[in-house]
Amino acid sequence: MTTLLALDFPPVSHVTEWPDIFFEGSPLAINKVVILMWVSVAIAFVFMWAAGRNFQMVPGRFQGVGESFIDFIRNGIIMQTIGKDGLGYTPFLGTLFVFIMICNAWGIIPALQMPVTARIALPALLSIMVWVIFNVVGVIKNGLFGYLKSVLFPPGVPWPLYILVTPIEFVSVFFVRPLSLAVRLFANMLAGHLLLVSFAVLTTAMFEFFPLAAILPGAVLIAMTLFEVLVIFLQAYIFTILAAVYIGGAIHPEH
Repeated sequence: MTTLLALDFPPVSHVTEWPDIFFEGSPLAINKVVILMWVSVAIAFVFMWAAGRNFQMVPGRFQGVGESFIDFIRNGIIMQTIGKDGLGYTPFLGTLFVFIMICNAWGIIPALQMPVTARIALPALLSIMVWVIFNVVGVIKNGLFGYLKSVLFPPGVPWPLYILVTPIEFVSVFFVRPLSLAVRLFANMLAGHLLLVSFAVLTTAMFEFFPLAAILPGAVLIAMTLFEVLVIFLQAYIFTILAAVYIGGAIHPEH
């Protein structure tokens, strides 16, 4: 516990590690983050179900929101990165976007204040899933040797440079892509979480010490919370559009 001007600030581990609630100490232990992840799955399912359960020519409230969201995924992500061949991936990419955004949003919910994606396990799992999908798609569309050739020997490169390019492409496609996907989402959400918690604790401590001194950190906290709303959407969008780019590259390796 670090003490500054007689004000107590919790260690970083206090806001990144959560005690087990059920099955304490076992590999199947359940904590706050796990429960929030399950709730996120339920919310995403209910949203998709409510938007598509009663399709009408004149859309209702939920159908209208669902159609606007699908249009965004199709026109704003798939058509920009894959093309018409990628429209079949709309359910996957749409679900991915909604789930990540909900998981991110817990970071600004009072009392909960913990984005599920601020723990590396979930971003890593999602990244591995995307990695498996785009590699399997590449093999199915181009054959094993055709896919490996397109990945390791990109067209238009003078053949002597393949000595340098081929190892770089191998590491990039099969190791860096999933790692960068996971770390980018995890690091951004964890950084935002730590900043919000730090200014919340500082504001509370300063208010107890001298109320007027809490005005500045309180104002910064409000501004950062509003900025975090943008980050919640942006990180879900970046993860989804990169997944679409990788799938598009596997379908059309010549590009």
